[in-house]
Amino acid sequence: MDERPPETPSETATIPAPAPSAGRGGTGRLFRGEPQPPLGPNYRKLWAASAISNLGDGVRLTALPLMAAEITRDPAQIAAIDFASTLPWFLFALLAGAFVDRVDRRHAMGFANIFRALLVGVLALTVVGDNATMVLLYVVAFMLGCAETVFDNASQSILPALVPKDQLERANGRMYAAEFITNQFAGPPLGAFLFVTAAAAPFFLDAASFFIAALLILSFSGSFRTVRETKTSIRADIVEGLKWLWRHRLLRTLAICLGTWNMMSTATFSIFVLFALEVLGISQVGYGILLATLTIGSVTGSLIGARVSRLLGTGTALIVQMAVGALAFLGIAFTSSPWIVGAIFVVEGVITVVWNVITVSMRQSIIPSHLLGRVNSVYRLLGWGTMPIGAALGGFLASQFGLRAPYVAGALVLGLMTIIAIPFINNRSVEAARAAAVD
Repeated sequence: MDERPPETPSETATIPAPAPSAGRGGTGRLFRGEPQPPLGPNYRKLWAASAISNLGDGVRLTALPLMAAEITRDPAQIAAIDFASTLPWFLFALLAGAFVDRVDRRHAMGFANIFRALLVGVLALTVVGDNATMVLLYVVAFMLGCAETVFDNASQSILPALVPKDQLERANGRMYAAEFITNQFAGPPLGAFLFVTAAAAPFFLDAASFFIAALLILSFSGSFRTVRETKTSIRADIVEGLKWLWRHRLLRTLAICLGTWNMMSTATFSIFVLFALEVLGISQVGYGILLATLTIGSVTGSLIGARVSRLLGTGTALIVQMAVGALAFLGIAFTSSPWIVGAIFVVEGVITVVWNVITVSMRQSIIPSHLLGRVNSVYRLLGWGTMPIGAALGGFLASQFGLRAPYVAGALVLGLMTIIAIPFINNRSVEAARAAAVD
């Protein structure tokens, strides 16, 4: 899994979750428990690649801030790692989206993972030589983020080509369960343990996981290049994606909401390692264990995401999640108990996955297939391009007003956003958008 704050609805790297029927009412197969057909060998390879690489990511994303905290305790310098890792989404998201609509998406994913394996391997060797510096961590984080823009845009677009449309929801649920068990349950405590044992070990493991995942993805059978009737320039492709999303009121609003949420989530997570060590008073291993509590909620969310959408209606479910997110920020801001933070993380895990299931499903059911890469890149630019701003904001607020300040700001901003979004994100607007997308 890619580097994401624990209190964020950010979409994950390899887990598109198309569910065109989510939120439309009725019972459906999810409730009747009818036998389901197999999802196919390519899907099984994708599932295995996701599980393996997410384990490595969970290990690295726990070890990297711990490494930074060994070098400095300056909140601004530590927050700059998240700034560097997320800046590529602001700089290159649109270019990456146009690129993956032009190439075989399997190759884009595979070679991006090979690049990341080599990059993290170099970092591991540097740590072995005791030569790690904050500048090196910034460079590695930035380069990993560049590769992530390609990998994520390709992975968001490839799943509909691997499984039948009526099986996308089931395929997504299995991917989410595997991802969060490896990335958020097994990865963080393992990463913390390995870091304490040998600082380079988490990075060697992550490099190996990227390489194995790349081999699995490159072994997919078939071609995953989109059919293009006419040749166009990269600029024309980007403009087409920009115009399509900006004219779609619902998806545009969701992207802006995601960007606001991710900005404040990154502001809090960018200094969370210091919050955990100094405010909550836990050890480095305890930090990893605390992050793992997200898995309880995440796995639950992967199982109930479609049900929540059906029971509440898609629009209502999204608004409720934003409101709960604001309360979660507020709860963390006023506690010093790791137990309370762990309980809040369980709730955050649920809303993170449910948000992903609903919004990614909606996009894949509405956006034309040949535009998925480009429109997703515009959506990601709006939704993830704010993360470097959030990282800088978190470092500033923590340095000037204390480690609790980013959480207070997050609660206020997300609460206001929820109120403003109600007229635009509701069951009626979602149903209208789905009806307009029917061929």
